[in-house]
Amino acid sequence: MPADRPVIVVGCPRSGTTMLQLMLHAHPRIAIPPETRFVLAAYRERRDFGDLAVAANRRALARHIVGRQETRFCDLGLDADDVVERIVAGPGTLGSVLGTIFQQYAARFGKPRWGDKRPAYLHNIDILLRLFPDAQFINIVRDGRDCVASLKEMSWHRKDIYATVAAWARAVDDARRAARRLGPRQWHEVRYEDLVADPHGRLAAMCAYLGEEYHPAMAEPSAVAQVAVPSFKTWHALTHAPVTTRRVQSWQTRLDPEEIALCEAALGSRLVAGGYELSGTIRPAPAELLRYGWTAAPQRFIPARRGLSRAASRLRPDRGLAYVPGMTPAQRTGSEPHETNGRVDAGQP
Repeated sequence: MPADRPVIVVGCPRSGTTMLQLMLHAHPRIAIPPETRFVLAAYRERRDFGDLAVAANRRALARHIVGRQETRFCDLGLDADDVVERIVAGPGTLGSVLGTIFQQYAARFGKPRWGDKRPAYLHNIDILLRLFPDAQFINIVRDGRDCVASLKEMSWHRKDIYATVAAWARAVDDARRAARRLGPRQWHEVRYEDLVADPHGRLAAMCAYLGEEYHPAMAEPSAVAQVAVPSFKTWHALTHAPVTTRRVQSWQTRLDPEEIALCEAALGSRLVAGGYELSGTIRPAPAELLRYGWTAAPQRFIPARRGLSRAASRLRPDRGLAYVPGMTPAQRTGSEPHETNGRVDAGQP
């Protein structure tokens, strides 16, 4: 059933992922929270908490998630103690521990369907699939030159122009691999430029992919920005305004000629494949291309490393990872579980 399938929003940073999050959150059946920081961290730290079939271990992990500011659980507006008890009462898998938090966020708004958004998920599709095997992914793509221009202006962005250009290339390449692997049942792609130019049409197609009815409120994401975007994220100020095409091709004035030349030389084939026209600017100096090449080179080995990681996972599979759809009677009633086991040693096989 669609209500049991998580909706995961991915994309290069500054490509419109937050706008898309709000559009989906405006749907009367779907809730997508502000960006959290506990899913990938919990996966990396999963063996520190032992077998999650043991209630005491689920409690320890739940307390670890809700009690640390780094996880951004505090942005969800949920009662930490209540969430902990629901996790303890729920299924003993990591995906279910995490899914319970998102379920409760959706329940806060009276919605049956939940999801998550984080640009970093685009580079960790394997992990998301292990946690949520039936998830539906939505990837938003934006002109790489606009992404680079926007990233340059972010106070939290610390990369130089070469690494920033390489980040967009990596996002496009990872999305291509994911699309080939998952197919249309689990992967849907939308261009930022098309979405802001025709929000009703593009969102209707997105809802068809999700198995949901389209609602016009989705085209007015600013209506939910106050509750779904934390106030400290001042770089998302435009989410409080109506959807506009004003930022399309803003790279023409936000990048200098040398930066445009580097973007088009490094990203040209990817830009053209995505339907973006090149300006035909001058070619960058050989030293600029060489420096970009050195910066982007390590990314060429990432697919091979991931292949080895998948092979290792098949040889040593994790038990108790996948999300178990639905809620137990204890979760629905909010009753506390009866713990009979203490915490076991870490090192879940």
